Amino acid sequence: MSDHREPGPPVPEPRPTPVLAVTMGDPTGIGPEITARTLAEVAGTGTAHGIVVGDAAALRRGARAAGLDVEIRPVADLAGREPGAGVIDVLDTGVLGEDLPPWGVVDARAGRAAVVAIETATRAALDGAVDGIVTGPINKEAVWQAGSTHLGHTEMLGALTGVTRQDTMFVVRNTAVPGHHLRIFFTTRHASLRVALDQVTRDRVLHAIREATTALRVFGLDAPRLAVAAINPHGGEGGAFGDEEIVHLRPACEAARAEGLDVTGPVPADSVFHQGLVGRFDGVLSHFHDQGHIPAKTYDFDGTISVTIGLPILRTSVDHGTAFDIAGSGTADHATMRSAFLAAVEYSPWVPRIRAEYGRG
Repeated sequence: MSDHREPGPPVPEPRPTPVLAVTMGDPTGIGPEITARTLAEVAGTGTAHGIVVGDAAALRRGARAAGLDVEIRPVADLAGREPGAGVIDVLDTGVLGEDLPPWGVVDARAGRAAVVAIETATRAALDGAVDGIVTGPINKEAVWQAGSTHLGHTEMLGALTGVTRQDTMFVVRNTAVPGHHLRIFFTTRHASLRVALDQVTRDRVLHAIREATTALRVFGLDAPRLAVAAINPHGGEGGAFGDEEIVHLRPACEAARAEGLDVTGPVPADSVFHQGLVGRFDGVLSHFHDQGHIPAKTYDFDGTISVTIGLPILRTSVDHGTAFDIAGSGTADHATMRSAFLAAVEYSPWVPRIRAEYGRG
């Protein structure tokens, strides 16, 4: 079902109080502010020990913008004791020093600072120094100006961890069905709609079904139920509105069921996400970026978080951008960053499963 490799080095069992490395993303965006708000909120609660990895000066500026009365405490490593209320630990990467670029601009130095923070946090997770990483929003143009050739966070993390299976899982919590989370997966990612539709083939969809089912199992569901979204209106109406369902999607679902996977589909996209939210399915496989993003963010923009699957480490993230237009204004909402942090706490017990399945680079 999946491409298996030899196990990598062992990682310690998650600690009773998880230690999480938190990257701010682009220092000129809202990342420093929402990071400071989130860690100030959880500091001293015993929920987890969140340690910011990045420029201490950028974090201080973010805390000031947020109007927070907190101590930013530099630490020499990621093994320190959990701080009390009003204290945020930071492992200062020192890329920018005190010479911070202005708020809300695309800046190569800011891009470099974001990349160094991601690299440092990822190494810590691979070494077992932290249980997982929580990432703030980066600006792709700034990262590219800094010399990175990666399309985004996910691709960068794949290169840093030496794997090629990495993909995105959105987690949407439905308060109407206690304990039920809908997970949304993607057959394609960062591609134009025209290109993405050409990439939706029977083999690629079958691969995505296998990987989605594996991820659902890794994150605690022993008998996952997956639905595959249709592409065309009303599922194509037997070919009247397009034949992707006939040529690619249905054969992929049939092949997956022949392998023993609990897969339903293709299901018309205008109803499949609702069916998942009310508990009929544990996951939905969408086929292009907006097909999965729009329902998730419409239903719960602040609560929807992104988990990168296929990595040998736990990584959760916000699912929004840098919001340069409001950066530094003190108005940024940290709800999604808080959700991403709490999701990493929730998923930290699955780190051994994550390593066992994906740690074979």
